Amino acid sequence: MRALRILLVIAVVLGGLFAAADRLAVGFAESEAADRIRASRQLASTPEVSIHGFPFLTQLAGGELHEVEVSMAGITATADGREVDVTEVRAKLRDVRIGSGFSSAVAGSAEGSARISYEDLSEAAPEGAVVGYAGAERAAKGQVELRGRLVEVLEGAGVPVPGAVEALLGDREVSTYSTVTLVEGSTVRLRAEALPELPVPGLGERLRRVVDYDLEIGGLPTGIELDTVRAGEGGLSFSGRGTDVTLTG
Repeated sequence: MRALRILLVIAVVLGGLFAAADRLAVGFAESEAADRIRASRQLASTPEVSIHGFPFLTQLAGGELHEVEVSMAGITATADGREVDVTEVRAKLRDVRIGSGFSSAVAGSAEGSARISYEDLSEAAPEGAVVGYAGAERAAKGQVELRGRLVEVLEGAGVPVPGAVEALLGDREVSTYSTVTLVEGSTVRLRAEALPELPVPGLGERLRRVVDYDLEIGGLPTGIELDTVRAGEGGLSFSGRGTDVTLTG
């Protein structure tokens, strides 16, 4: 009986040491993976990486991780040369095949999400225009509100407004609802529902070309395509999925 108790104590101690070593290895691997992702995707800041599943060391020995979560900041979106921040990009990856020292990491499947605030959407909009929440009913249709003083919006986009036309327009505003859609997995497209009638021939068409614009999200893990967009009180939320998603390498 005493010998059995000693064996049990030894087993518990060894198990504790293994668990501690396993957790230390996870921490090191998460840090190494984060550095590799930052370097390969040229991010401005180091992402957060969480490797799930126990024991980690047996997963590492097999060259495949069950589940990995990554949170990345420093992702940008651009529209006609205007660059804005994407609030956060998250990815949940499964069956991640890894190379030595995380030189490569490819997930069998992945789910991704991103968010852009209305403040940042306004930064990407034509100069003089502000993008905001359109209310619950409009948001349910995937719409946002775009408004701004007509003269400022046109001139901000490089459309000349002669003095006589400016006098006609005065302080009139453009106020419209733009429908947001996703194109090719990473392009956010805003298209205005209706625009005001303008007193100058051809100016309405030019205004349309100004307020309708695309926003390209860069830096998403290769293989993830965003396919859903939702308009909320704080901004736009995107989600998507993919297979054979590349993080590094």
